[in-house]
Amino acid sequence: MGTRRRAGTFRQAGALLAALLLVGCTNGQAGPDEPLPGISDPEPIVSEPAEPTPSDTKATEDPGTGDDAPEPGVTATETAAGPPFAANTEPDTAEPTGEGETFLSVTNVRVAEHDRYDRVVFDLDGRGSGRPGWRVEYVDQATDDGSGHDVQVDGEAILRVSLSGTANPMDSGVEEFPGERTAPADTESVNEIVYRYWFEGYTTAFLGIDEGKRPFRVFLLENPTRVVVDVQH
Repeated sequence: MGTRRRAGTFRQAGALLAALLLVGCTNGQAGPDEPLPGISDPEPIVSEPAEPTPSDTKATEDPGTGDDAPEPGVTATETAAGPPFAANTEPDTAEPTGEGETFLSVTNVRVAEHDRYDRVVFDLDGRGSGRPGWRVEYVDQATDDGSGHDVQVDGEAILRVSLSGTANPMDSGVEEFPGERTAPADTESVNEIVYRYWFEGYTTAFLGIDEGKRPFRVFLLENPTRVVVDVQH
C-alpha cells in the first residue's frame, strides 16, 4: 500500500513540474531560441588581427642631402633596371613663375651620391610667393658675370648653373650661402662645385664634371624651395 502511494506522489510531482515549464514558455520567459532563466550565453570568441609586419621597402633619402622626393615619371623598377631617369646633355631651362615680385637667395649648396647619379641641391629662401627659374648647360669655359674673368673649375666638363628670380641679401632678407668651393669626396660624377654668388638677378655656380659631359636633369622642389641638379654616373 505504501509503495503505491509513493509512486502516485512521484507522478503528481512530475506533472506539476511539466505544468510549470509550460506556463513559463507561454509567458515569454524562455522561448526555444532563448536561454533559460539563470543561464547566460557564452561569450563569443573573437580572433585578434595579427600585428602588421614591417614593409620590405626602404626610403631613398640620402643623409647628405635629406631630399627623398620621387623622381618624376620613374618607378622603382625602372630605377633598379636601367638609367635612373631620362636625361641628356642639352641645356635645361625654366622661367621664374608666380604673382608679384620674388626675392630669393641661395642659402646652402649640398651634394651627395645616389644610386647611379650625383645630386646637387640649391636651397633658396627669402620674400615673395614666386618660384625661381634656371638655365643649366655645359660651357667651354667658366667665366664670371659682369667681369668676364675666368673661373677655375676642377673637371673635364663644366656644367653652368644659372638661377633666375634671385636677389641680393638686402632684398631677400636672408644671408646668402657663404661658401665658394666644394670638393665632395664621395661622388662619382661631380668633382667640384664653385659658387659665384648673385649678380643682377641671377645666381651662378659651376659644376666640374668628371670624364666629360654626362646626362643631367633639373627640377624644382618646394616647401622649402630647392632647385635640384642630378648628374648621371
